[in-house]
Amino acid sequence: MRIRAPELVGRGGWLNTGGREFELSDFRGRFLLIDFWTFCCINCLHVLEELRPLEEKYSDVLVVVGVHSPKFAHEAEEAAVHSAIERYAVRHPVLDDPDFTTWQAYTARAWPTLTLVDPEGYIVAQYSGEGHAHALDALLTELVPAYDARATLRRASSPYVPPPPPDTVLRFPAKAIPLPSGEFLVANAGGHDLVDLADDLETVVRRIGTGERGFLDGGPREAAFREPNGVCALPAEEAAEVGYDLVVADTANHALRGVRLATGQVHTLAGNGTQWMQGDGDGALSSPWDVTWYAGQVWVAMAGIHQLWTFDPRSREVRPAAGTTNEGLVDGPLDQAWFAQTSGLAVSNDGSRLWLVDSETSSLRYVEDGEVHTAVGTGLFDFGLLDGSSTEALFQHPLGVTVLPDDSVAVLDTYNGAVRRFDPAARSVTTLLTGLAEPSGAVVDGETLVVAESAAHQLVRYPLSVTAREVREFAHETQRPVTQVAPGEVDLIVEFVPPPGQKLDDSEGPPTRLFVSATPPALLREGEGRGTELTRRLVLDPAVGDGVLHVAATAASCDVGVDHPVCHIHQQDWGVPIRLAEGAQARLTLMLGGAVEV
Repeated sequence: MRIRAPELVGRGGWLNTGGREFELSDFRGRFLLIDFWTFCCINCLHVLEELRPLEEKYSDVLVVVGVHSPKFAHEAEEAAVHSAIERYAVRHPVLDDPDFTTWQAYTARAWPTLTLVDPEGYIVAQYSGEGHAHALDALLTELVPAYDARATLRRASSPYVPPPPPDTVLRFPAKAIPLPSGEFLVANAGGHDLVDLADDLETVVRRIGTGERGFLDGGPREAAFREPNGVCALPAEEAAEVGYDLVVADTANHALRGVRLATGQVHTLAGNGTQWMQGDGDGALSSPWDVTWYAGQVWVAMAGIHQLWTFDPRSREVRPAAGTTNEGLVDGPLDQAWFAQTSGLAVSNDGSRLWLVDSETSSLRYVEDGEVHTAVGTGLFDFGLLDGSSTEALFQHPLGVTVLPDDSVAVLDTYNGAVRRFDPAARSVTTLLTGLAEPSGAVVDGETLVVAESAAHQLVRYPLSVTAREVREFAHETQRPVTQVAPGEVDLIVEFVPPPGQKLDDSEGPPTRLFVSATPPALLREGEGRGTELTRRLVLDPAVGDGVLHVAATAASCDVGVDHPVCHIHQQDWGVPIRLAEGAQARLTLMLGGAVEV
């Protein structure tokens, strides 16, 4: 049975359209790809990059529309959505859907979800997660001539209307470090370059990089970056030996870049410009977001796969150091801990402790003596602006962390627009600054704290002597539609159909994998753990009540009928809020990917 696509409705209206409002019928005659996303989500940012070539290839027959449905409270603010669209160079219309109206109408259950609508207004495919651009390409290659033959396809240009060009020195600065000269080097994420700022924080001494999105080594006027978010200086001895002074986390290029300060020369240290996916070997990274020198190596916040990695400048070896790639908040030995989009790193003054912030669990954590510990934070769905003891304090998607001279820790509480202070001795949180525009990094400069206010496109200096105060504004849980399921036995089914011209690839073993867990863990009596089938019998404990099912699935597909087949990985993590209700369905179906009846 063909399913007609629901109307596109959002309380926040349309963005990137020059003020024009659209209805579903306005896209009739072209394929419509709806991208359900939220700007905090690293997987959503990956999909934005995956879709760029597809948008260009099918520009006359395909319209991409982003539907933005927020995870965090800050993401429900229209100004914040505007800012994110500019930051991540979203070049298609976006419907602001803060109330999840269109999300629910299309039965989305995860960020990101992609739904393809045909020129006649019917849903033809749905995919969750990353790695589906090739599947959409294969499907469109098959469907475009078919709808051409039916005379229902019309060609037209995109309805995207670009915003006015920016006129600021910096664009979404992420992190900064002090230079021996007294200047500051800024990872200028939205400007795709590094900016050397004078001590006045306004005068540009020089720029390293063209300022255009790209991946190219060379001198300061030819090198190209793509959303660099982190930078660290090597110790003098190591820098002299390896021939460069700085390591840059070049996030959207999935690479580490080395920079020689004297010349501005840039070369690639690790990463090949492609995103690491499950099953990949050496050579690929996944959205490195920050870097710092700790325990004789560069440590990397590998946000894209929820791990910490290390890079040895002498051997050029880069490898995982902590994390399982599962997203969540689990402490313990390095190889067993779970992280959630680690976005900021800092080292204690005595060098013994590596502090980090996990943005998706709104948490402050640290590595010490081979173990991971949580100082503040409770999980993927809890956030707020709340001071107090470490067990009650809450942040909202922090992206940066800095150690202060007294060994306390400044947390750049990005989505709260605040700088918070954690006192390790008292194990308590207070607030230093509020009213900032998405602060994402900071560095101590004498008696001041230099803060990168990312959404205000500036660095600002604040006195460290500011009096800390206690703020208790709100505590919140991520609001998403809840799925009702029956208590007791439930069949979990993850649906996946290989794209046209592909089959499941079992050349390296089972082509599918499934991991299931729950919060709270006691909710899941049976069915927890890993397996190779995309179905699982779960037993849910009614005595525990409501909770969240965490489901991670991957499927490998491979081209057929060609001389040099290419294999592809499709992957998604779901956090599905569930409510146990008598009489509800004893079946939970999640769509990893596939076409439906045309």
